Formats: sequence, structure tokens, C-alpha cells
Amino acid sequence: MARVLVTGSADGLGRAAAQTLLEAGHRVVVHTRNGDRVTAVRELLGRGAEAVVGDLADPMQTRAVADQINGSTALAAQLGELGIDAAGFRADIMDRRSLVAAFARIEDRYGDVDVLEYSPAPHQPVPGITMAGPLDVTVDNLQPQVGYYLYGALTAAQQVLPDMIDRGTGTLLFTTGASSVDPRPAPPEFANVAIASAALRSWVLTLHQALAGKGVYAAHVPLAVWIGSGGPGTQADTVAQHYCNIRTRRDGAEHPYVAA
Repeated sequence: MARVLVTGSADGLGRAAAQTLLEAGHRVVVHTRNGDRVTAVRELLGRGAEAVVGDLADPMQTRAVADQINGSTALAAQLGELGIDAAGFRADIMDRRSLVAAFARIEDRYGDVDVLEYSPAPHQPVPGITMAGPLDVTVDNLQPQVGYYLYGALTAAQQVLPDMIDRGTGTLLFTTGASSVDPRPAPPEFANVAIASAALRSWVLTLHQALAGKGVYAAHVPLAVWIGSGGPGTQADTVAQHYCNIRTRRDGAEHPYVAA
């Protein structure tokens, strides 16, 4: 039984992935942005999932939520009434030291991570990160995208990969948009996003090769779909099953998802 941390578990793909993994018998740690969102995962918690709380994209909000959970008896009591083992971990993908510290605390509390699924695409604007078209890409607007996609992934992987190699088991899944593979169909303003996500893709493909024979599996998952935008193939639970199939099969370095 694997221990899986699923970020953004209150709705969408994160929730569907957590539900599917629970059904498969894994130990699942679900993550929500704040205390108000934990009610959205109550069903998952009732089925054996554990919860951590904190906004991974906003360092100020993450710090405030973590401080509340670590220091407020009122909030702790509120979560306790829901039967939730909750903890806040300060983590910001753009602040690598905070990400390292968060993983250390997660492992102290929940043990080794068996599966890391890294999905950096923001669901809301992130301070300091902007999109730019091909003629407008500059070092200044590209660097934050590289930090968000590539440096965040490298930092997260470094926290779990050495132990995975020592144990001879583990799975690393990295998600980007389809523009990481072919940027031409994407809107022009995604140019700097495509550059950064292509860099992440390049590293994951070579990581997959380097891990051959070590018992650890790494793969890239480019999504050519807007979650929830249309027919059945765009629904989060359908996409989540794609991830579970990848982890089960553990074959190939890249598994695109295209809605039927």
C-alpha cells in the first residue's frame, strides 16, 4: 500500500485522484488550501484519508494558515470535531527553502512518500508570474515560469527521490500542459509557459532513463484538455484514472492525455 500526497484535493482532478487512489487501497494524504475547504474532503476523510492544510501558491496565506493550525486551539477544535488529523505546512513552490522544510515536516508526520505527483499549473493568479507571447518573452517574465515549473519540480523531487532509490521503489509523475510537447496549438500568450514546461518535460524524460533498473519510475503527463470544459473526457475523475493507470503499468516515459 503506497502513501500518496495529493495536492489541491478539494475538487477537480485532485479530488478525483484522491478518491481513485483510496479505492485502489492506498494511504492518501489530501491537501486543501485552507481550513474552510476541509469540509469539501470530508467524505474522503471518512474513508480513511488524512489531511494537511496550506496554500502552496501564496506564501503569505500559507504562513497565516499554518500559524493558525499550529497555534489556534479554536481552529484545531473545529477540525477535530470533523474527525480530521490536520496540519499546516508552509510551502511555496517559488521559495525552495520553504518547500524543502515542508517536505521534511510532511515526512516527519506521515512517513516516506511513495508517490509524488507534481502539477504546477496555477488555478488562480500567482504574484510575480505573468504570461507572455513569443515577441514579448523576456528574461524577467521567463525566469518566474522556470522557477515555478522546473525549479519547483527539481526541489520537490530531491526531497523524496534519494529515499525512493534507497528503498528501490517509488513513482514520480510530473504534469504540464500539452504546449510542453508542441506549443503551436496553444494560445500565443502561453509562449513563456511553454518554454518553462518544455524544460521540465526534458528533465523528466532523461530522469526516466536514469532511473531504469533502480525500481523508481518517473513519467511526464502532458494534458491536452481543460479540466471540466466539456464532455466526459474532460472530467476530473476520468483524467484521474489516467494517472492511476500510469502508476499501475509503470511503462514509458510520457503519457499524453487527450480528451476523446
